[in-house]
Amino acid sequence: MGRKSRVKTQKSGTGATAVVSPKEMMNLISDLLQKCSSAAPSPGKEWEEYIQIRGLVEKIRKKQKGISVIFEGSREEFFPELMAWAQESGASCEGVEIADFAGEGFGLRATKDIKAEELFLWIPRTMLMTVESAKNSVLGPLYSQDRILQAMGNVTLALHLLCERADPSSPWLPYIKTLPGDYDTPLYYEEEEVHHLLSTQAIQDVLSQYKNTARQYAYFYKVIQVIHEKWAVSSVMTRQNQIPTEDGSRVTLALIPLWDMCNHTNGLITTGYNLEDDRCECVALQDYKENEQIYIFYGTRSNAEFVIHNGFFFQENAHDRVKIKLGVSKSERLYAMKAEVLARAGIPSSSIFALHCSDPPISAQLLAFLRVFCMTEEELKDYLVGEHAINKIFTLGNTEFPVSWDNEIKLWTFLETRAALLLQTYKTSSQDDQCALENPDLSFHSRVAIQLRLAEKQILERVVASGKAKRLHFQQQQEEGAPLPRYEESDISLLENAEADTKLPLILRKLQEEDEEGDDQAAVEQVLAQVQQLGQGDAARELTSLIVNGDGGKVVVNGNGTDASPVLEVGVDASLIQVASKKVSLTSLDAGQSASPAQKEDGMDAKFTTPDAADPPTTQEQEGQTENGGDKATASLSQEVDVDLSAEGTGDVNSE
Repeated sequence: MGRKSRVKTQKSGTGATAVVSPKEMMNLISDLLQKCSSAAPSPGKEWEEYIQIRGLVEKIRKKQKGISVIFEGSREEFFPELMAWAQESGASCEGVEIADFAGEGFGLRATKDIKAEELFLWIPRTMLMTVESAKNSVLGPLYSQDRILQAMGNVTLALHLLCERADPSSPWLPYIKTLPGDYDTPLYYEEEEVHHLLSTQAIQDVLSQYKNTARQYAYFYKVIQVIHEKWAVSSVMTRQNQIPTEDGSRVTLALIPLWDMCNHTNGLITTGYNLEDDRCECVALQDYKENEQIYIFYGTRSNAEFVIHNGFFFQENAHDRVKIKLGVSKSERLYAMKAEVLARAGIPSSSIFALHCSDPPISAQLLAFLRVFCMTEEELKDYLVGEHAINKIFTLGNTEFPVSWDNEIKLWTFLETRAALLLQTYKTSSQDDQCALENPDLSFHSRVAIQLRLAEKQILERVVASGKAKRLHFQQQQEEGAPLPRYEESDISLLENAEADTKLPLILRKLQEEDEEGDDQAAVEQVLAQVQQLGQGDAARELTSLIVNGDGGKVVVNGNGTDASPVLEVGVDASLIQVASKKVSLTSLDAGQSASPAQKEDGMDAKFTTPDAADPPTTQEQEGQTENGGDKATASLSQEVDVDLSAEGTGDVNSE
């Protein structure tokens, strides 16, 4: 073991690779940078732009073919060296080993019985590759001067990985040599494989990811002539996580050796960071017998996030969902009143929500939005100035307290219709996809893409069926004259549904009703006055005219647009880290984009997962939030091109 890396000039069948002049290469790089930095294409032209960018990337790749840093030997040959390095560095290795799990790829296997919640693995900070270690490396001088690196930790981490890979004396070589040589993220898809994702909700993020990565590559090639950008980006995207800095004052991105070999399953996040001992710690998700594979939970990510940021599709994903963009039109006569009721419930008047694979398919937040969305003027007044108006806001997301039978019929009719319309945007049916998946010659990437496409449709089909069933139920209630459940002050204990999944996650904004009742009444009167100024249009306006159509919005995955890998323990609010007894619970700011282990090459390793933070991912459930791109950083380059490398977050060296 311990073989040195070496630079090798590969040869084609016709002899050595042709020499490419620096000028020729720089011209291609400039063309790529120019193309990736141009204004966003008009709707419907995104695929055409992708093909053009891909063409330039392939030209550059062919010119670079022949020079690469490689390691002699297969990936698994270096696992013993990784384990020895981990033990020497103070990590715990006694109860685990790396093993091949067929369809899931490499993962961790128990070498002894492990009890649920037992601490079985810890990795000290000295083993981690972080933005901080990048600052103290050969990359330090560039980092101190480059605003892009300072603003985007995932880009810094990718370049750090490339620099250490090329250094035969790097202390991280035992880890780097065990990373996959390639990945199953969409960056590695062939054009026809990406084509399977057309019309899916994932396609926009996939195309943006490719464009963002190409732009980053072109920019940094001008600075340090990097190669293997796609590999570095995917390595970081599938494995990065957020950990606290040594003083615990903020978070930083990190690659966590050995731990990132764990594959994903449903469950709870069981990894956190111990500041006192300065190490990442993981407890067992469940009981494991000797020789069983050890899994961790990457976070509540959708399959779209797994495919984009981790390269795998998780068939049993209990948190799968599709996005739906909804909003109250500002030209709607009752807009001011609806916006005020929504604001009191902590819900924006226009947002990205989620339709879930579970039952019920909508969250309490979406239920509350749809109820307000479908309210009549009288119903709105009741929730603004009626008896118990403030307390009734809490009932909006509770299935036990309908606004009215007519309101319930309207909202479920709307949801049923909206989901049916979304289904019509796909060019294939569920039956077509199921038949395609029976083809034994289908490539792995094509299979994953079609699985994702089918899963999206199946969720929408469930929503259509659920909407119809609910609509018929409430129509029957109305026809039978069933009494409407009414909120009483004594029902305060019922404001939360019995089922945990449907509890109302809403927070009233601080209106100071009790102390300033007069002021609050004045505010309501002002809203009502604004409504009068908007005119007395037809109150029965078509629901479809109030919708903000299209699904171009994005759900935040991990807060900073960089989906990280397996998510560390979520016990903090957003980007805040909570320190108690010097133990820190982490969140990958996920929604949503999650770097992880080797899961079926599987999303998490893909085989892995990505954080937007990333996102995922958040998530997550980042309902009610629109995409929060990473910190923006603009650099003025040659040819007077202003380049925003952070783009929209998704796919930044990558992406919750």
